[in-house]
Amino acid sequence: MQAIVSGLLDLIAPHRCAACDRASDMEGWVLCRPCDALVERHDSTGAVFEYGGPVAAAIRRFKYEGRSELGRALGAQMAEEALVWAGRVDGVVPVPLHWRRRRARGYDQAALLAKPVARALEAPAWFRCLHRIRNTPSQVNLPHAARLQNVQGAFQSRALAGSPRLLLVDDVRTTGATLAAAADALRAAGAGDVQALVLAVRVLGRAT
Repeated sequence: MQAIVSGLLDLIAPHRCAACDRASDMEGWVLCRPCDALVERHDSTGAVFEYGGPVAAAIRRFKYEGRSELGRALGAQMAEEALVWAGRVDGVVPVPLHWRRRRARGYDQAALLAKPVARALEAPAWFRCLHRIRNTPSQVNLPHAARLQNVQGAFQSRALAGSPRLLLVDDVRTTGATLAAAADALRAAGAGDVQALVLAVRVLGRAT
């Protein structure tokens, strides 16, 4: 019955590609087949895709156009990559937005991505562990040195007992300054090991 209902819903309102908005038959994924063929996967641990093309378009819609429902499918792609840490993570920590930005957007995209990652690793998602205490300007278009300064001291973590092994989750990594600042805050609070996983890596100098 569920399959019949799902099929009827697809006829009424078919799934649309997050990049080009065409109707798509790619069940469980946010892109259509032509866009999926253009996707570049990242070739090392810690990221799923190269940022650009259809992936960049999907992330922009996810973050800036209110498409919070894309978090489930995008997070599922991250969950597959996260399995390399199976049994070696005590908690999954999304890199948080400042509360003002979260209120304006209506959701925190990293928190939505972290949910399927935590489920895949059978580890708790620690949504209230890390806080962004400064509402930093966007990192987009800032040079590396300015990015480091922009996020310095931007995060604070609650005290962590038992030296937990944590996996930081975020949407995009460019220079790694935000992830480094978040990891520093977690380690200062008592984390033993901090790894990071992002949906996409922005390759500097590449047009997107």
